[in-house]
Amino acid sequence: MNLKINGRQVEVPSEVETVADLLAHLGLEKKIVVVERNQDILQKDDHQDTSVFDGDQIEIVTFVGGG
Repeated sequence: MNLKINGRQVEVPSEVETVADLLAHLGLEKKIVVVERNQDILQKDDHQDTSVFDGDQIEIVTFVGGG
């Protein structure tokens, strides 16, 4: 499946079916992130139930602390 993630075309395995699966595939499942799918911001509780489809546009924002 081909997704556009943060402006880059990325090929992901067919096992990636939900936003939660995608975050796990990218190693971000334990990070605090905001996910936008096709210009809709998702609540964290919806990651497990929101499917991803070929051609979806995904934006993932992670938070970085510093001082």
